[in-house]
Amino acid sequence: MSLLLLFAAGCCAGFFLFRRKVLPRAQRAGPAAGGGAKLSVIIPARNEERNLPHLLASLRDQTRRPDEIIVVDDGSEDGTRRVAESFGVRVIECPPLPPGWTGKTWAVWNGYKHAGGDVLVFLDADVRLAPQALECLIAAREASGGVLSVVPFHTAERWYERLAMVTNILGVFVFTSPFEARNPRQGLYGSCIVAHRTDYEKVGGHESIRSELMDDLSLGAQFKRFGVPVANYLGAGLVSFRMYPDGLRSQLEGFGKAAVPSLPRLTAGTLACVVLWTAGLVVSSAAALLWWTPHAVPLLCGYALYTLQIAYLNKYTGSFGRASPLLHVFSAAFFLVILAYSAYRAVFFGRMRWRGRTVEIGGRLRR
Repeated sequence: MSLLLLFAAGCCAGFFLFRRKVLPRAQRAGPAAGGGAKLSVIIPARNEERNLPHLLASLRDQTRRPDEIIVVDDGSEDGTRRVAESFGVRVIECPPLPPGWTGKTWAVWNGYKHAGGDVLVFLDADVRLAPQALECLIAAREASGGVLSVVPFHTAERWYERLAMVTNILGVFVFTSPFEARNPRQGLYGSCIVAHRTDYEKVGGHESIRSELMDDLSLGAQFKRFGVPVANYLGAGLVSFRMYPDGLRSQLEGFGKAAVPSLPRLTAGTLACVVLWTAGLVVSSAAALLWWTPHAVPLLCGYALYTLQIAYLNKYTGSFGRASPLLHVFSAAFFLVILAYSAYRAVFFGRMRWRGRTVEIGGRLRR
């Protein structure tokens, strides 16, 4: 009975954290979105020759075309610059990284310094946009009156990418949690951020959080500190990405750099619900090993409950294959590996490795 209570409580915690706050569709014609405001899209790119064509092609097909697109080539060693130039966008060579900055914050800041738009849209190179996406982003930002970000719909194509399913769901929980709306350190999702220039400049932009490893979370807190409303949406149907197609190592480093360091930023309510959901998930996964024991029936019931819940959540959070919810034991195990790796790097080294650079948890960069 106690096991069934754990599984029921865990699934309830998941439903409590999850809010189906999908980026709303714009109600007006594309060219009218944003009025006469000039729109600048800024894309930091480091070795992104495979991702950029998808993003730039989708930007070309927008119902609300950006007035300028700036790709910041952050020391790429592949064909990033060539690909960007082939689409006719403006390419900025990022200056050498100065002390006290992380790579992405420096690249984004330099993109901003070259941008002339009233509305700034910061996009990671792995993002892909539906034709109406920019129009909807601009309309949603106007409605919220502040800064917004979007958690893209996660598209996984290879088997190892599908292992990220549970990690992806937990990330969505953090950004849709009702507890976080009242958190003074509420974060933004860095893959897709939209802000008005006046708000961005008022908070000091990325320069104000230049040394932060988790730049998006820190930037959200900075906006809140200056009284700018923060809104987070799900991108299902409009904004998507394919995060780590380069193998398990990049996936482990990518998720691991924020897994443990981000925990202190969460409210106690969010953290408690996340722990409860995860505990139920992990315990129910024991059904794969203990199916022949007296605990088999409640464990299998828990496993089935989580399978159904994950299948529902995936409709709004990511495409991981039809069988992935049923095989969530493997994704749960991978999440525990990420958590252990992140804790190991944070506790014993005090720094994380990402994109060929090492950044200390406190923010200081090491070459």
